[in-house]
Amino acid sequence: MGGLYHGKILLHWCDTCHAPVMADRCACGSETRAVPVTPPGDARPAFPDDISFINNLFLDRFGITLIPDGWIALINNVPDKDRMEEIVVGGAVVGAVRYLPETGRWDALPRPEAALIQRPEKRYVIVDDGAVPSIRDGASLLAPGFVSCDPDIVSGDEVFMLTRSGECAGVGRMKVDASEAATMERGQIVRSRKNIRSQFTPGPASWDEVVTANKDVLIRLESATRQFIAEHIGPYEHLPISISYSGGKDSLASLLVVMNTYKKLPILFIDTGMEFPSTYENVRQVTERYDLECIMVDSMGEFWREFEIQGPPAVDCRWCCKTAKLEPLRIFIEVTWNECVSFVGQRKYESASRARNPRVWRNAFVRNQICLAPIHSWTAMHVWLYIFREKAPYNDMYRHGVDRMGCYMCPASDMAILERIKQHVPDLWKEWEERMEAWRIKHDLPESWMAEGTWRVRNDRSQEEPESFARHDAQTGRGRRSGRSS
Repeated sequence: MGGLYHGKILLHWCDTCHAPVMADRCACGSETRAVPVTPPGDARPAFPDDISFINNLFLDRFGITLIPDGWIALINNVPDKDRMEEIVVGGAVVGAVRYLPETGRWDALPRPEAALIQRPEKRYVIVDDGAVPSIRDGASLLAPGFVSCDPDIVSGDEVFMLTRSGECAGVGRMKVDASEAATMERGQIVRSRKNIRSQFTPGPASWDEVVTANKDVLIRLESATRQFIAEHIGPYEHLPISISYSGGKDSLASLLVVMNTYKKLPILFIDTGMEFPSTYENVRQVTERYDLECIMVDSMGEFWREFEIQGPPAVDCRWCCKTAKLEPLRIFIEVTWNECVSFVGQRKYESASRARNPRVWRNAFVRNQICLAPIHSWTAMHVWLYIFREKAPYNDMYRHGVDRMGCYMCPASDMAILERIKQHVPDLWKEWEERMEAWRIKHDLPESWMAEGTWRVRNDRSQEEPESFARHDAQTGRGRRSGRSS
C-alpha cells in the first residue's frame, strides 16, 4: 500500500513499556523499534469510541476483540478512495478498517498479527501444512491446499488462513463461497493480501505511562520551540501578537507550547457560525482554564449569504474559506491593528502542501498577517502527547472519531467522517440537509447528489476567486474582544 511521505516516519514502540515512542530510545532507557505504518504515518491515539467501533466491527466479522481492555491502540489514516485507517496494537499493525461510500458500510481488513491477540471464530480457512510456506511468501491459496472453512463464508469476504494447529499463515479475500470451495479440485480459493509483517508484543499500558515514556521527546520539542521563537519573533514583537485558535488539537498544542516557552497571548478565533457546539465549548474552556483574552472575528452569516449565490462549496471550489474566514480576518486586522503576528498550528504531516510551506510566512490571502508555525515538524502523536501531558481540555468531537475540526460540513471531509458528524450533531446536519435539498430542487439536481456526496466535487470549476471576495468593504470589518469567549 503506497503513501506520501511528508517527513520521516517517527513512530516507534517500546516493548518494555508497551508504549508508542516518538524516538529510537524510550525514557525508560530501552531501545525502541520502528512501527511499519503506511506513509505519511501521522498516527493518533484511539479514543474509547474508536476502540468500541473497531472491536464491534471485528467481533461481527471475525469473532475477535482486536483491542483488549487496557491496551494502547493507535489509528493511522492512510490513502484510500474515501477513508481507511490502520490499527496499531502491541506495536504491530493488526488490521485496518475501510469505509465503502457506495454502500455506506465499513469493512474490516485483518492482518496476520490479529490472530496473535485472539483466534478468529468466523471467516477463517484451514489450509494444508504444505501450502503454508507459499502463503507466507505471498502466494494465494489454491484448491489443493484447502482443508476446510467457516461454512458461512461467501465470495468477497476477508478471511484468515489458519494452519491445522491454529496459527495464522496469512490473510486475504475469498474468491468463492464456502460451499464451492469444498468441491473445488483446482483454482484460486483465497487471494492473499500482501502486507509488511509487524512485530507484536502484548501488554497493557495507560496514556499517562505513554507520556512518561516520551518525557525526553517532549522536553526536546519545547527546547526546539523556544529556540524557533527566539530566532524569529524579534522583527515582529512591536506588532500585536496572538494565537490563531480553531478549537482543534493543533491550535491547542501551539497555544500550550507558546505559553510554556514564550509567554501568554490572546487567542484569535474566527466565528463562522458553522462550528461544532463542542468547538465553542472548547474555546470557553481554554480561555477560562488559562485566563486568556479571546479576540473573536465575527463572520456569522457570510457563509449562508454566499451559499445562496454559489451553492455549497466543493473540494475544487472552496470559496468557503475565503468568504467565511480569510476575508473577514483580513478586514478585521486592517480595521483593528493594520498588521499583526499569529502563531498558527500548521504541521507538515497534514498534507504535501503544508510539508512544503515555510515556518514563517505572510499569509497569501491575508497579507497583513505574519504567521509563525511553532509545531510545524510535530506529528499528531507529538500533539496529543503534549496535550495529555498538560492535561489540557480538548474538543469533544475527537472522542467520537472526528479527527479534524472546522466547519461541520467541510467538503474536504471524507464521507465516513461526514456520517459520524451526522450522528453526533443531528440538529446541525438537519439544517444542512434542508438547505442542500432546497438548492438541489432549485437547480434540478439528482437525488443522489446529496446522499452520494457528489456535491463535494464540482468537476467543472477550479479554485477561482469568488466574486464575493472582492465585494467586501473594509468598513464592514467586524470583531469583538473579550476576556472570555461567549
